[in-house]
Amino acid sequence: MAGDEAGPDHPPAPDTGRGAPAREDSPPPLEIAFYGGTFTLLPEAERAACLELAARWRQRGVVCRVRCSTRPDAVTERGLAALRASGMDCVELGVQSFDDAALAAASRGYAGSVARAACAMVADAGLELGVQLMPGMPGVTPEVFRADVRTALLPDADGAAPLTAFLRFYPCLVLRGTPLAERWRTGDYSPWPLDTTVDALAEGLLAAWARGVAVVRMGLSPEDGLDDAVLAGPIHPALGQLAKAEALRRHVAAHLARLPGPPARLGVPRRLRGLLWGHANGLVDAYAAMGITRAMVHWRDDDSFTLE
Repeated sequence: MAGDEAGPDHPPAPDTGRGAPAREDSPPPLEIAFYGGTFTLLPEAERAACLELAARWRQRGVVCRVRCSTRPDAVTERGLAALRASGMDCVELGVQSFDDAALAAASRGYAGSVARAACAMVADAGLELGVQLMPGMPGVTPEVFRADVRTALLPDADGAAPLTAFLRFYPCLVLRGTPLAERWRTGDYSPWPLDTTVDALAEGLLAAWARGVAVVRMGLSPEDGLDDAVLAGPIHPALGQLAKAEALRRHVAAHLARLPGPPARLGVPRRLRGLLWGHANGLVDAYAAMGITRAMVHWRDDDSFTLE
């Protein structure tokens, strides 16, 4: 029987992004995030006004962190140093892909080397780095996406920690009124189907979990009118759950394969109870094929798996 300490046959649970619930008598800390545009390309006066507003709320103790998003080709060492001095904590880069051919196909206007250099600049400036990738973007195949995730998680040698603190995966959707919609109508672009997307996201999650990097979002945030604007692409109300559940199944399968015989009992952290069997119990049959039934699972109050 496996013991309670983490090890080869009883690994710790992956970080699925579900933290401990906040105490009801303690309001959660707030962050100010400047999203929806290229923050570092705003006119200097507007950018300064945003940072001054954030600083005032921070001085009052209401805000604990400030972040922004921008393009890889819109950062400089000097500009990042100024952001850090003005109270910025985190910069997210809309990298989308590190692949030169994909970046050209999507008319991003920069090369993979620029994106990689921008990531290093953000980290060197003492700012937390977030990397946003777009699986299914024109030119991005599942193989390219896997390579993009590996690049985002570099360095991966000599025990060095990844530069990025977290990732966001935004599968490409065709939205009404965009140039991509015209490419889709003419047959010049085809979005990924949902099953391809879930498969790729699950692989990306596993790679990130292995490096201790959280994937904090998969898919666009719900907005009024978004569903009506989507013409094609892998949109699903539970996309994140689908991908996390499939990644968890693969995580469990990899460790079950190390057992000398069929499993008799599987202990799973209680916090993963909503993920194990998949969205709408869609993975029950897949676990049964692995030799795992509901009766064999028990829920643990710590953060490790046990296999017997």
